[in-house]
Amino acid sequence: IFEHIPKRTPIMANVEPQQLSSRIIAIVTSLLSILLSASSFSAVSSSSTASFHQPIKFVQDELGQKNIMVTCKAPSIVYTIAGSDSGGGAGIQTDLKAIHTLSSGSCHGCSAITCLTAQNSMGVTKVHSPGIEFLREQLTCLEGDLYPSAIKVGMLGTGELAEEVGDWLRRLKETSRGGKNPLVVVDPVMISTSGHKLIDDDAKAKMIQKVFPNTDLVTPNKFEAEELLGRRLLTPDDIETGAREILRMGPKAVLIKGGHSFVEEQGKVGDGDFDGGNHVDVSEGFAQDYLLMSREFAEEGKPVKDRPRLCDGSRGVWICNDRYETIHTHGTGCTLSSAIATAWSMGQSERDDFSSGGKGEKVGALGSMYLVDACCIAKAYVNAGIARGVQLGKGPGPVVHTGFPSSHQHFPT
Repeated sequence: IFEHIPKRTPIMANVEPQQLSSRIIAIVTSLLSILLSASSFSAVSSSSTASFHQPIKFVQDELGQKNIMVTCKAPSIVYTIAGSDSGGGAGIQTDLKAIHTLSSGSCHGCSAITCLTAQNSMGVTKVHSPGIEFLREQLTCLEGDLYPSAIKVGMLGTGELAEEVGDWLRRLKETSRGGKNPLVVVDPVMISTSGHKLIDDDAKAKMIQKVFPNTDLVTPNKFEAEELLGRRLLTPDDIETGAREILRMGPKAVLIKGGHSFVEEQGKVGDGDFDGGNHVDVSEGFAQDYLLMSREFAEEGKPVKDRPRLCDGSRGVWICNDRYETIHTHGTGCTLSSAIATAWSMGQSERDDFSSGGKGEKVGALGSMYLVDACCIAKAYVNAGIARGVQLGKGPGPVVHTGFPSSHQHFPT
């Protein structure tokens, strides 16, 4: 540190008493400047995003003075293929917020827009879908330069869109780079949180036929799971059975989101006039999600040889926490799926770094973050955002993006 104090400035030698105060202030200011510059960059490494390496180097400028130069590791690329929400609370707008905020910059978000919406906090007034050729051009352009580590797929409102994205995902996995495929998380936007149908039967059929087989994780909410299965899900056993059936549709894992209680009826939320309050009388007290994984995902990251990672040895796990009684939850589904893709990408980046260094598999916080961990991190991220949700316009407010979750109260129990 003292090397960075200019040599021409004596520390304490020949200092007149009246100069002592100003000299000490100058020295302390120099020290704090150096320390704060270093700590501001190391803060990320000391927190949850330790994979964002930033080695600090000292270089001399043209005057011979030493300055700090930070060389950063390139962030992982995460795509969002989804619709645009002009109100900023959902769609690609909230996806990109989640990618950048959760990772503290260690992931970079790219977007391919499937549709444009004119909407605000009270609802959608118009939807415009660009031609399939334009979506294809977006995906081809991105893939050729910014290859993804993870991909989130959101609203595919037509069968044509679902078929195009499904075929692109298949080709991407067939031509993987370095023998590694990007994680694909699909949020099948079919039924809104209030129970309203958003896509037609052709789009649903093409999504199951073309997209699901090329998907690692599909994240339907309770209503969407019922739409996929063609029946109501009223009990925990119904959820578990339904998850097994959805798994047989092609994805490697399924997360049925249960922010709704089992007694909540379709259309009950939002039927009345919105009065700006925080009470929604549909809860049993818990927000419960059910994650069911294929054997491939369930065996990832085993800490001890020949022992299953999950404590009960099963491939299914309930992820549960207290339910927040609020209506300010716009964009929670988009945020959750994007956060899962981001958290997984952060873990994969750390594992790649460790493997490339010849040290084998990374065992630690981020290096040990696989799919089930990414789901828990994402749920905590969404919970923290719901807890801080406020009304922005005349309708329900969006989930707030607060950074990597750090409070135990937001994590699943």
